[in-house]
Amino acid sequence: MGLGFCVCISLPASHCKAVTRGADFIGAEMRSFLEHQSLSFTICLSVVFLLTSSPSRAQNAQDKPASQDPQAIQIPTTNADKTAGNAQRNSDQSSSALVDPNYILGPEDVINIEVFNLPELSKTVRVANDGTVTLPLIGRVQAAGLTTEQLRKELADKWGENYLQDPQVTVFVSEFKAKPVSVIGAVEKPGLYPLTGRRTLIEMLSMAGGFGKRATSAAGRTVLITRKSGFGDLQPVDGMHVRGPDQIEIDLNRLLYTKDEALNIEMKPLDIISVSKADVVYVTGAVKRPGGFVLEDRPTMTVLQAIAMAEGFTPTSAKKSARILRTNQDGSKTEVPINLSKIIRGKAQDTTLAANDILFVPDSKQKIVAQRAIDASVSTFSGWLIWAH
Repeated sequence: MGLGFCVCISLPASHCKAVTRGADFIGAEMRSFLEHQSLSFTICLSVVFLLTSSPSRAQNAQDKPASQDPQAIQIPTTNADKTAGNAQRNSDQSSSALVDPNYILGPEDVINIEVFNLPELSKTVRVANDGTVTLPLIGRVQAAGLTTEQLRKELADKWGENYLQDPQVTVFVSEFKAKPVSVIGAVEKPGLYPLTGRRTLIEMLSMAGGFGKRATSAAGRTVLITRKSGFGDLQPVDGMHVRGPDQIEIDLNRLLYTKDEALNIEMKPLDIISVSKADVVYVTGAVKRPGGFVLEDRPTMTVLQAIAMAEGFTPTSAKKSARILRTNQDGSKTEVPINLSKIIRGKAQDTTLAANDILFVPDSKQKIVAQRAIDASVSTFSGWLIWAH
């Protein structure tokens, strides 16, 4: 336990002299102070106390752990901080891993240029339509057609030629705009997607969120790729149909469910990927759940399959008088009568429905009259029973 003393010295007004008189005045005044016995005793006692208490204070300071010294406190790195740091690094590595180091810069790309220890030279610039960027001191520099590493060396040489000594330059792309691929049709997120490196057809479809949902825009059976520069020496394989010098059509089932790499072609800048929408067959009339039914991965549907998806007939349906309403390629319409009763009993062949066909099952007038008569009879009999009681 440490003790502290506070020594208060009251001086007369005559002793409060200006310090400008020098050391002689200070010495004389101190001697006059010491002539007072009580004051001399008090000062001596204070000096003795300070001399005796200094070692104990020093010892206490040594005994205190370093963690209690405010100047020695260190903030430990928590596991959460380490995890967050690792996650950030992994995220950065993942994004950089998606970019091909041989990516060629082009117009509309946005690039970040940093010069170590020279923030006034660090800039975020967009590549102009002529392929150049404008930077301090060196003016316009050609960027289009170069990789980020080639542009970095070019800038380091230009700045180091007349202005800087061994400049440390960093270049990276923040926005990829020069080489988009268009993905349209029955996908979740149609739009423009940057081609940051080598990408295949399946990878681009994945970037667009995959195929559309059945309730909104289900995907069909084919995907059409359009390439302005043409497909060159591309050799057609099973599941691929060449529709023209700049268009090919690929069967989605074979693309997704076979291991034929020839169908999963490499995409090029400005390609257009169009996923076809699934065809629909409509069932209406005297069925329990009329509506449109998606063909999805099959080109056709039979009449019985369509009736099953419509959950069957109503009690008043005229199965013998059903018909198919079909629109031909020239826009004309055709009616195909079918006898559903014979098809159900197996006495007639199950008719095939094509895309956009409408299967209409009419109501039977006789059945409607009979149903109404039955309903009226039940109502009358129920009323009579109530009156009788």
